[in-house]
Amino acid sequence: MQYIFILGRILMGGFFLNSGFNHLKNLKDTAGYAASKGIPMPKLAVFITGLMLILGGLGIIFLFHMALALMLIILFLIPTTIMMHQYWRATDPMQKMGEMINFYKNLGLLGAALMLFALFS
Repeated sequence: MQYIFILGRILMGGFFLNSGFNHLKNLKDTAGYAASKGIPMPKLAVFITGLMLILGGLGIIFLFHMALALMLIILFLIPTTIMMHQYWRATDPMQKMGEMINFYKNLGLLGAALMLFALFS
């Protein structure tokens, strides 16, 4: 079971680590997307959330300050899910489907992060 837990941490943490690097690597484009969703100070918001994702992902992978790492992920997922993936507002069927997929993916990740937080806090 220990190896399965390690693999799970690598997969989950790697997902957030990769997302954080993409936030920073594509800062201009990601900030434009955030601005289109009405996010205030989008470039700063994307930069800060990119750092949150990187630090949270690394913490999960390496079991480093796990409660703090998970809190960073949780604090990222809650507003992001609600503000960025409002599938109920989309009128285009393809956009609605994409937003719905991302909304529920984030809910699943949030659930996993909350369970781990309960174990490590």
